[in-house]
Amino acid sequence: MATITSIDIEQLRPLQATVGMLEVDAKRKRLLAMDAKSLKDFLKAAPIPTVIGKRDRHYVIDHHHLARALWDGGIKKAFAVVVDDLSRLPDVKFWDTVIDKRWVHPYDERGILRAISSIPDEVSALADDPYRSIAAFARDAGGYLKTPEPFAEFQWADFFRTRIPLWSSDSQFKAAVEQAVHLAWSPDARTLPGFKSRRMK
Repeated sequence: MATITSIDIEQLRPLQATVGMLEVDAKRKRLLAMDAKSLKDFLKAAPIPTVIGKRDRHYVIDHHHLARALWDGGIKKAFAVVVDDLSRLPDVKFWDTVIDKRWVHPYDERGILRAISSIPDEVSALADDPYRSIAAFARDAGGYLKTPEPFAEFQWADFFRTRIPLWSSDSQFKAAVEQAVHLAWSPDARTLPGFKSRRMK
């Protein structure tokens, strides 16, 4: 059985290089609107999945946006669920394992594959990929279904990146989300995780 433990946000180490900062900001606002008990209950019900590496560091394998939102909101504690303990492995074997399990995503804010060393050491240093936010907002608007496929939203981000111009205002962002929803329903998106036709309920 996986172990759930209280953890300092500063102990978390990312396994991806970017987040969508508009999505992070929306999460931060929701977290800060909660009272202390509601916040603790929420965080305990949605622990951050981690794998233990050298020096007992917790490497985040999902919920990077939540981790960054907590940091940005000045919330010092969260709960982590330890999926695996790889602390006894040498560094090379540790990285071979997380790569093999598809727990790591070293792509930059333009969707370009980089070296593992490009991943920041702290969640506070995660870079902004604007199209990752589009992917999240399009999903929430019914564009596609949430799926356990690793890094599914990044696949959608790359799909939208080549089809939607970068926006420069709130109104343009809203229009981009609407465009993304319609693109998500198109035949071009059929092979992406969570694809659904417009007719699905």
